[in-house]
Amino acid sequence: MAYLGCGNGTIRMKQTSELKALLCLLDDPDADIFQTVARRILDYGIAVIPPLEDLWERTEDQQVQTRIEILIHRVHFHDLEKGFHQWAQLNHPSLLQGAILLARFQYPELSSTDIIGQVDKIRRNIWLELNPYLTPLEQVNVFNGILFSYCRLQGHELGKREPKHFYINQLLESKQGNGYSIGILYLILCEMFHIPVYAVDIPRQLVFGYFNEIHPFLLPNTKNPEQNIAFFVDPMNGAIYTQTDVEAYLHKIGSKFSINTASPLGVKKILYKMMEELALCYQYRREDEKADEVKLLMRLLI
Repeated sequence: MAYLGCGNGTIRMKQTSELKALLCLLDDPDADIFQTVARRILDYGIAVIPPLEDLWERTEDQQVQTRIEILIHRVHFHDLEKGFHQWAQLNHPSLLQGAILLARFQYPELSSTDIIGQVDKIRRNIWLELNPYLTPLEQVNVFNGILFSYCRLQGHELGKREPKHFYINQLLESKQGNGYSIGILYLILCEMFHIPVYAVDIPRQLVFGYFNEIHPFLLPNTKNPEQNIAFFVDPMNGAIYTQTDVEAYLHKIGSKFSINTASPLGVKKILYKMMEELALCYQYRREDEKADEVKLLMRLLI
């Protein structure tokens, strides 16, 4: 049977007549008919996007163009929901793939190959500087030197409420990010080199801990897990903090959180917290529809 190639999917030739008929109904003034047609079109999945884009270019009817834009967004979002669901079901989901999925919320045509290639270039630069004889602090200084001096990444506070700072593709292109986007890149690279740096769940901050060889989260009976953290790292700028520094911060914000209970965050929890901040960012900018969609994606990670 013949097929029409369409993006990431295909449409059987015998289906094209039905699709053409559905597309012809996009100018129907009846809103109920449009919703029925829309549901049928959405059933085609991602493969329907090229025909929709082609129709958008050929029509001069602004209402039809608006409806097509709505449909394309719905198709992309449904595909993204499927991707997040599949990712969340994995036993060991990749943080890099999670970051790429999140970036596709804003940039649906994003190529994962391009992102992986850019990350690999940074990995190679770090590899040239690392050696087995470096101390933990020296290892982290290598990462900091490559990311913040060589790559010139610049971190911005979450208070700036800038959505693009959350997306890994924008971080790699513009060198501008925040603690979450830079932090995720940091963690991805540390994992590649088996450097025991993990995100630590501290109130109102994303902070990393350099864990000693014996990880407390693998030994639940360890009485003093903070003793297994050699030092802390601020992912936004690479600043190094001692346990005393972190305790002073907790005291300053009036938190009763104890470092004794600090434990590494899992991959899904890191992405969830990042998306939580992104949703707040969209809410602050009064882009409530985007905020609601991010929240829908967050539920797939629980």
